[in-house]
Amino acid sequence: MTRKQKKMLMRIVAALVIVIVLLLLPLKGWLQFGLFMIPYFVIGYDILLKAAKGIRNRQIFDENFLMAIATVGAILLGDYKEGVAVMLFYQIGELFQSYAVGKSRKNINELMDIRPDYANLEQEGELVRVDPDEVAIGSIIVVQPGEKIPIDGIICEGRTTLNTSALTGESLPQDVETGAAVLSGCINMTGVIRVQTTKEFGESTASKILELVENSSAKKSKSEHFITRFARVYTPAVCYGALALAVLPPLIMLLCGRDANWNEWIYRALTFLVISCPCALVISIPLSFFAGIGGASSQGILVKGSNYLEALAAVNYVVFDKTGTMTQGVFEVTELHPMGMTKEALLEWAAYAESYSTHPISRSIRNAYGKELDAARVGEVQEIGGHGVLAQVDGRTVAAGNAKLMRRQKVAYEECTGIGTVVHLAVDGVYAGYLLIADTLKPNAKEAVAQLRQLGLSRLVMLTGDAKNTAEAVAAELGISEVCSELLPADKVVQVERLLAEKPAKARLAFVGDGINDAPVLSRADVGIAMGALGSDAAIEAADIVLMDDDPLKLAQGIRIAKKCIRIVYENIYFAIGIKVACLILGAVGIANMWLAIFADVGVMVLAVLNAIRVLFVRKKKA
Repeated sequence: MTRKQKKMLMRIVAALVIVIVLLLLPLKGWLQFGLFMIPYFVIGYDILLKAAKGIRNRQIFDENFLMAIATVGAILLGDYKEGVAVMLFYQIGELFQSYAVGKSRKNINELMDIRPDYANLEQEGELVRVDPDEVAIGSIIVVQPGEKIPIDGIICEGRTTLNTSALTGESLPQDVETGAAVLSGCINMTGVIRVQTTKEFGESTASKILELVENSSAKKSKSEHFITRFARVYTPAVCYGALALAVLPPLIMLLCGRDANWNEWIYRALTFLVISCPCALVISIPLSFFAGIGGASSQGILVKGSNYLEALAAVNYVVFDKTGTMTQGVFEVTELHPMGMTKEALLEWAAYAESYSTHPISRSIRNAYGKELDAARVGEVQEIGGHGVLAQVDGRTVAAGNAKLMRRQKVAYEECTGIGTVVHLAVDGVYAGYLLIADTLKPNAKEAVAQLRQLGLSRLVMLTGDAKNTAEAVAAELGISEVCSELLPADKVVQVERLLAEKPAKARLAFVGDGINDAPVLSRADVGIAMGALGSDAAIEAADIVLMDDDPLKLAQGIRIAKKCIRIVYENIYFAIGIKVACLILGAVGIANMWLAIFADVGVMVLAVLNAIRVLFVRKKKA
């Protein structure tokens, strides 16, 4: 409990004790009024001040104004107990709401703890503790057991076990050694490691995550915008309605020659005001989304705003990239088929041609070659998106890529029927053979597809630049019936545009990808979802939701959280409006008293808040 909450609790307890004592005493007249003002001001002085500031700033119609008018009016009518009780229970409701917000904020506060305070920079053989902002790219930092990794980098010496739970939501430690990439925010558990930084502190994973979370509240959902607009119209309307209820019936009765009974109608109007307070809606709806974002972040799912959480709940078309999203993205050369040269020569030409490419397939070829590459042998290199590379190696033109590249270079090539990615090779326009490279599915990929179908998603599609036979074999293994293969990056956008045009108006399409070439599609989809831990910075920047541990099973979990969040939002809207309308009618006709009004305001708010924080508790469905 925060200091502010403890202070409020003390005020509530003090006011409650004073009220109980006063109720036991035989008080009347001015003495009763004066003594009841003590607990009233103890518990309500801040509400009165806020109401006065609102009037001074011409922002009159809010819940503080409603509470002030209703309680002051009740006291002026001589209903001291009711006036103090309304303020007391309202503050109890506010305390409860504050505690609930704190509980849902807890997961995000824990996430904020990933921000490192310092870095151990190695300078001239000595360790100097510096601000992470001062560490340049390429510097060597030392991370000792128990410390957080401050900046993204690559281990250049040592091996250890990392706690990645702050990033991924998973408690299973990860073993790493020399050559492994490590992310800022992870905790070094066992060994001392030396890390060469690959990013500046501001661009590292921890900083990026914190930036995403801190900005998430700025992007409101349609439901939140509706409640904001609703409150702006609703609150003035009920104030004028209460005024009319207090004045018009007595005037009509006077004109009819009957007793105006002013006290009775003013009491009804004050009851009407207490009932009408929109706290349950104004508090519980944003809280539901806040809890949803907090609950998702605790499971390694970063949502950039409540509008994206709302869109995710409506998703029933999911389009997957293949490599790195549904497959490991870790390739191995499984077959070599040379034409007119040895396998060793074919692999050597391919490794040099792919020497400057960062594509996973290029890395797999270099790994298979296993020898140090002489950069002097490689001249001009041209990488052609969706095709492959053209490179000058030993003064000869080497083309390495897919069938489209061979057709573009007008090279007759041999068809491959094997399952995997085929890299054809041509040297000086003469076909030299091909390499077959295999990728494997992620452990939870099949289960992720199965869970998405259980959630009722109507259409699952896989897009890939791979050859048709490879793409169809992977799709069949995953259980995806619709697949589009041999696509360039621009073709993926075209396919998503087609699906967007085909889907029903209220349906939403999500695209899940990880590579830099997925960024345009992530931006175009209704909901762009990036695989975060291994995904490119461009994909993470373009995405609306980031799955931090690259586990496709998190997609189904994210949708479950989003659906539960939206369900609770609408439960609270219908419940709060329904109860208030019923109680307003009862108050207007004189059936409801101030105690029922307290329930209609504070009771409904507490129930709505309790319902809202249920979003925090969405069980993980095991693979």
